[in-house]
Amino acid sequence: MPENPVTPQSDPPKRRARDALLEAASRRFYADGLARTGIDTITAEAGVAKKSLYNNFSSKADLVTAYLNARHEEWMGLYQVRLDGAANGQDRVLAVFDAYADHADLAYERGFRGCGLLNAAAELPAGDPGRTVVRRHKEEVEALISQHVAELLPHSPERARSIARHLAFLLEGSMARAGLEGDDRCIQEARRIAAALIGAL
Repeated sequence: MPENPVTPQSDPPKRRARDALLEAASRRFYADGLARTGIDTITAEAGVAKKSLYNNFSSKADLVTAYLNARHEEWMGLYQVRLDGAANGQDRVLAVFDAYADHADLAYERGFRGCGLLNAAAELPAGDPGRTVVRRHKEEVEALISQHVAELLPHSPERARSIARHLAFLLEGSMARAGLEGDDRCIQEARRIAAALIGAL
């Protein structure tokens, strides 16, 4: 007789509920904003009971922080794909811009509205833990740019830091404008400016 096939174990119910809640929150927070998205909306979209939310997150604020961390990880995934295809230091700098353009090109329910992290930070009060997550993300992005620019200018660390700061501000400005215009054109323009700048080093 043939052996019984091994049936892979499914994710524990709690993990499935947590993932469903986080995915629903991500869609609603990005499309509608933090303040306009209530717990009932999230649990209904996730298809779980309200009790499931509090079994997985201590509060809405905790869910918001988890959402922001997930957005950071999502962007890091986009960046890693671009980085893996980079052939040299210049490509590695531009991989950061490309990852932001890829972020803008994702399918959003109500279109691209800019950086989800900055949108959320604008709704959070000073000192909120969520703002710390956003700040860490932006600092990490700038550190990546700085690391890649330093490869191009190994003997001029001060100049490398200055150029990296310039590029980080260029990137953030282009992302803000892209969010207003609803597409990646400003990010692509910023990428061309960045390519010209580092191409002249």
